Amino acid sequence: MFNHTNTFSHTSQQLVDIATKRQQHEPFLTIENVSKIYPTRNGSYTVLKEVNLTVQAGEFICLIGHSGCGKSTLLNMVSGFNTPTQGKVLLRSKRITQPGPDRMVVFQNYALLPWLTVFDNVYLAVDCVYPTKPVAEKRAIVRDHLALVGLSEAIDKKPTQISGGMKQRVSIARALAIRPEVLILDEPFGALDAITKEELQEELLKIWNENRCTVLMITHDIDEALFLADKLVMMTNGPAATIGEIMKIHFPRPRDRAQIMEDPEYYRLRNHALDFLYNRFAHDVD
Repeated sequence: MFNHTNTFSHTSQQLVDIATKRQQHEPFLTIENVSKIYPTRNGSYTVLKEVNLTVQAGEFICLIGHSGCGKSTLLNMVSGFNTPTQGKVLLRSKRITQPGPDRMVVFQNYALLPWLTVFDNVYLAVDCVYPTKPVAEKRAIVRDHLALVGLSEAIDKKPTQISGGMKQRVSIARALAIRPEVLILDEPFGALDAITKEELQEELLKIWNENRCTVLMITHDIDEALFLADKLVMMTNGPAATIGEIMKIHFPRPRDRAQIMEDPEYYRLRNHALDFLYNRFAHDVD
């Protein structure tokens, strides 16, 4: 006798399998035909024009380009602080229209509240996102993430009592403490000295390797991008900037800076990026 139940179950399982495979192959973050146009006294000013980018879950993406190419504008649309004039930005196929805790931003200027301690700056974010969690659990989350960035000994200090590098560690801990799906870094190490910068790059990679959230990071430093990223998105000059080229960076992870810098591929990629920025898209005032 024909078994309708087994046939139905088999068909249902096939549909589940198809849906699962489709979800696995769906892009995590999609920027589709995005343009940003501002009205001015002299007419429309196009900052970005027809930008398209697909980012997979867990990728580390760096954006580079001269000042005025719209890097921050683009990431502000991913964070939800800004919206496209044309096109759309999608996270897991849902349109981004406003900020949310699934996307956290680390700014170059730290954005810490000076009257709060290191601990309280991070706790404030955790408390806002998880208001119903027990206080003890929230405090444990804060302590764990400050330990992750090596700041357990500084939890009671105010931002004015710690160095620039330590402030940026607090910002990173605050962002990661709420477990965002996307971590957005707007030139986070640009104001730091070279030694501190390299230390925090190593720290960021270590944290990212443990958490594997998706990272979008603006940088002006080609060497930084080659050390950190899976892909380097190179922007053309503004106005009406767009993505000129996407460079894939295949160095194995976890990465060792000394080994990478001995690899001839490192210098081939570096020279290619330099040619893009300073020959193909040279900028007189940058």
